[in-house]
Amino acid sequence: MLKLISEELVPVSGIDIKSLAEIYDEEDIYLSIYLPVSGAENERLNKLFINSRVKAIKKALSSGLRVEFERTFSMLEEFIHKTPISGEKGLILFACSSESFLHVYRLAVEPEQSMVLDTSPFLLPLAKLRADYDDYGMLLVDSQEGRFTCIRSDLAEEKKHLSIDLMNKHKKGGWSQARFNHLRKGAIKSFFSELANNVQNICDGSEVKGFVVAGPGNAKQEFVEMLSKNLQGKVLGIIDLPMNISRNEMLEAGDKVLHETERSESIKKAEEFKTAILKGKLAVYGVKDVLSALESGRVNVLLILKDSSLPGWICERCQNLQANVQAPKECDRCGGPTSVVDVLEELYELAQRTGAEVEFVEKEDFLASDDLVGALLRY
Repeated sequence: MLKLISEELVPVSGIDIKSLAEIYDEEDIYLSIYLPVSGAENERLNKLFINSRVKAIKKALSSGLRVEFERTFSMLEEFIHKTPISGEKGLILFACSSESFLHVYRLAVEPEQSMVLDTSPFLLPLAKLRADYDDYGMLLVDSQEGRFTCIRSDLAEEKKHLSIDLMNKHKKGGWSQARFNHLRKGAIKSFFSELANNVQNICDGSEVKGFVVAGPGNAKQEFVEMLSKNLQGKVLGIIDLPMNISRNEMLEAGDKVLHETERSESIKKAEEFKTAILKGKLAVYGVKDVLSALESGRVNVLLILKDSSLPGWICERCQNLQANVQAPKECDRCGGPTSVVDVLEELYELAQRTGAEVEFVEKEDFLASDDLVGALLRY
């Protein structure tokens, strides 16, 4: 029995998507459901959506698979209608009755509604969530205090809190102002040095994409200048924020910087791809050529047009994949069973299995054609 049921909120980066991509069968027996769950309106819309999809799926199945689907759906019903826990905004469920397979993930972010019966868990919506919600850090710092918080899919966990006591005024008859200022600057420098070491340890011990440096005044810039070149390379942005900012405001500010960074990286990858195509270097586009490159393990980066889909079919025996073609009863290559699929989902899963990076790109940054996929090649 392969059960994995989260009782607490899970970051999307905490879901083992690579292992899920390894799962497949020759028949449509894996049910995948994505639901936004916060609020009464989502509850109402989810009921309508689920009822409609259950009806449509049953209608399309043979009697034998219909029974299997009903058993699988019954495994999920209690979780679909369960009251959300505190902070829960989304729900992802994967199940297969015949394999006693059940995964339930509660999220702090909202996925789009989706319900798919396929030969494997349907991962494209999860992949898009992961692309939108990389793990990152938020460092709030001034000359007396530093707080490093790890943010994973809008789940914030404070990792380190350091502070020092600095006298802002010296007593009459005490040290000279120059002496006092010198000692104060030395204390701040020592504090920044300790804070930098802690940030380095946190970054070394986690998989954060980088961190945002925030705070009032000029202390944050002074702190960044003290960092090693390696740590400076992990700074996603420097922004003005008060030290007493609320958690939600901090998340909003940090997410904005992260999304701007990811957008910039997506544009960079798209430009690299277009340059390679123009110069005849290591790049291909179109489903046929990208599929061939993935199958031979030559793809370094798979580029998929964001918010797109591509109907097609796959043979579950020989993995013959065809786009924009109605599925035959039997594969024309080996005679094996076929399934209707989203071709982009299949390419994504193949990229996961072959260790290729995946980048979702905006339409305006991609090719000026109808092609939905491209690839930068290793060789």
